[in-house]
Amino acid sequence: MSELASTTLSVLDLAPIRQGGSAAETFQDSVSLAQLTEQLGYHRYWLAEHHNIEGIASAATAVLIGHIAGQTSRIRVGSGGIMLPNHPPLVVAEQFGTLETLYPGRIDLGLGRAPGSDGATMQAMRRHAHAGVDDFPAQLNELRGYLADASPHQRVKAVPGQGTHVPIWLLGSSGFSAQLAAKLGLPFAFAAQFAPGYLFEALRLYRDNFQPSAHLDAPYATVGLPVIAAESDAMAEYLATTAQQKFLNLIRGKPTVSLPPVEQLDWTPMERAQVEQFLGAAIIGGPDTVKAQLKDFQARTGANELMINSDFYDHQDRLRSYQIVAEAAR
Repeated sequence: MSELASTTLSVLDLAPIRQGGSAAETFQDSVSLAQLTEQLGYHRYWLAEHHNIEGIASAATAVLIGHIAGQTSRIRVGSGGIMLPNHPPLVVAEQFGTLETLYPGRIDLGLGRAPGSDGATMQAMRRHAHAGVDDFPAQLNELRGYLADASPHQRVKAVPGQGTHVPIWLLGSSGFSAQLAAKLGLPFAFAAQFAPGYLFEALRLYRDNFQPSAHLDAPYATVGLPVIAAESDAMAEYLATTAQQKFLNLIRGKPTVSLPPVEQLDWTPMERAQVEQFLGAAIIGGPDTVKAQLKDFQARTGANELMINSDFYDHQDRLRSYQIVAEAAR
């Protein structure tokens, strides 16, 4: 058995919309991917909350989680993550309590602090400009109370939600969530799929400060990881231009729909450096390259779980990439 086989593999789906495609097609693709990765032995399937971003269809994250869970049978389904300051904690507890009631033992609630959008969209969501800066721990505590067993004098209860004990994860790309997860004894997921720069420091802070809890005896760290796997290194490099174009358009303030791969990118040296910073942890290659780099990444991070995010223009290429990763783990 390879060293990689001891690491759990999971899926992060950003519900990408293709150029010329539709949200309806994206949802069909997500179901297809969830069903395949369930068959391949992936452990969980997470979707992320974003708003007002052309190219990402997972704004109504809880609704889409329910849809995916209803089309699968074993794989855990959850959020990677719900941006808690965008919502009243009671509403989040009711949504995920409902999901847990419908699909018992299969729902995860990953939480983040970022808005998942721009300033104008934050105003449209009625989110305060400083939400999540100082009040996130209090919001988290309130939410945890709605999912725990009800206390004797509790006036407001999440129905359903109360007593469901939906597993909570903290997500982040800095030290804040890492240290809070450590303090509360919760699992932690780092967003290296787009912000790998602080990865090792965040993992160190989480592990060094971890306090055992009723949820975890020891630290449990998941790392989001961009992977573009194909039949050869050259083909993978070509297909990876879809993800590179998405970050390039993000930098340029253009729509971020998934674009067909190209032979050569038209970017300045500064733009290239910025894109490479976003994708600094990316693994791109054929089966042998992917297997070797996955083992190396797991060895360097000590991650308990790798959450694979793969951005392709063609859905069949995306499915094949997850197959190659699963085969590498064997």
